[in-house]
Amino acid sequence: MKEKAKLNINNSELNLDLIQGSESEVGIDISKLRVSSNIITLDPGYKNTGSCKSGITFLDGEKGVLRYRGYSIEELAEKASFLEVAYLLIYGELPNTTQLNKLLNDIQNNSIIDEDIKRILETFPKSAHPMGILSSLTSALIAFKPEKKISLKSKEESYEDYMYSNIVQLLAKIPMLVAWVHRRRKGLSLDYGNYNLGYVENITKMMFQLPNQEYIENKVIIDAMNKLLILHADHEQNCSTSTVRIVGSSEASLFASVSAGISALWGRLHGGANEAVLEMLEAIRRDGGDTKKFMAKAKDKTDPFRLMGFGHRVYKNFDPRAKIIKVAADKVLNDLGINDPILDIAKSLEQEALEDSYFIDRKLYPNVDFYSGIIYKALEIPNEMFTVMFALGRLPGWVAHWREMRNNKEPIGRPRQIYVGEKLRKFNHINSR
Repeated sequence: MKEKAKLNINNSELNLDLIQGSESEVGIDISKLRVSSNIITLDPGYKNTGSCKSGITFLDGEKGVLRYRGYSIEELAEKASFLEVAYLLIYGELPNTTQLNKLLNDIQNNSIIDEDIKRILETFPKSAHPMGILSSLTSALIAFKPEKKISLKSKEESYEDYMYSNIVQLLAKIPMLVAWVHRRRKGLSLDYGNYNLGYVENITKMMFQLPNQEYIENKVIIDAMNKLLILHADHEQNCSTSTVRIVGSSEASLFASVSAGISALWGRLHGGANEAVLEMLEAIRRDGGDTKKFMAKAKDKTDPFRLMGFGHRVYKNFDPRAKIIKVAADKVLNDLGINDPILDIAKSLEQEALEDSYFIDRKLYPNVDFYSGIIYKALEIPNEMFTVMFALGRLPGWVAHWREMRNNKEPIGRPRQIYVGEKLRKFNHINSR
């Protein structure tokens, strides 16, 4: 028999089931609360509300633990490729050689984008934010094969084949769109890549190859990109992932759902945080580069200045992803031999925060946004592209959650509210107002 939680309301007692997860997390099942009592719960921001049961990612913020499908983020970042992790998140197990080669081959076979998409891209003003462009182009892809991407079912294919086709197309085309958005901002040609080079290897080449010189693969950069994408691949029920699930719950297509996720990620409080880190560093440089002055401002509660890239809403300990990417950031900076005052300011802030009792006591350590911003800056990726790179990494997580939600046949998402507006009023004609 399931354990129960007792809720006493207006002298009535309700017995609610307790749900326990595989990592001993406990929740109260209130799915039938309104039916049995005509009462709802109020939880702005859903900080205490579980919207689903999921077997994809486990996160323990108090202990600084992050696992994908049971595998620690530390081990995956050290030993796996991004495409292996994508397969793991979406299908639940690490692929064998045959499965991985098939996925990469299918991605290569679906890596053609209608040339009209280029024309759509060229209509955006160069001042347009890359996230807005990426979200729009992702939606635009639906228009070129609507019979494959709007309908939930297909008479020609099995349901799983239909899903696989959509997933492969998205994994093939989104990196190309990311590269094209980046290259157009730099005034470079929009070229097709070759995934047979390797998934991350191809992404790196598509982004950084110059038309006037031979492209030379840099293993340090590829390794850093691989780690960055893995570390951003999923993070449980965050804002953008919840958006993908709730949009998908209406039976919207995978492309439409991911486009919505991209828009949610764009926000400054979500994926825009790494862009905000560089904006902060540049503001400090313009002010003279005195990091001690800004560390003091960050500790002053009356000062509006906020130190971006330190601490995390979920992790009450050190962000496990930050430990990994810090090492990669150091390798990239050493390999490229970069001399940039912005990066010097970043390293100074990092060192001071790690030694200051104010930040140590409050667990305000540099997070993954801080170090990823440093790497992207070192690679000369524009600030506005940082969140686009985040979206590229988060893609397999969004796909995994959309697929899990569909396979679980979850109901359409429809939150309730507590109405606090006017009661019934009589309408007055405009001449009487």
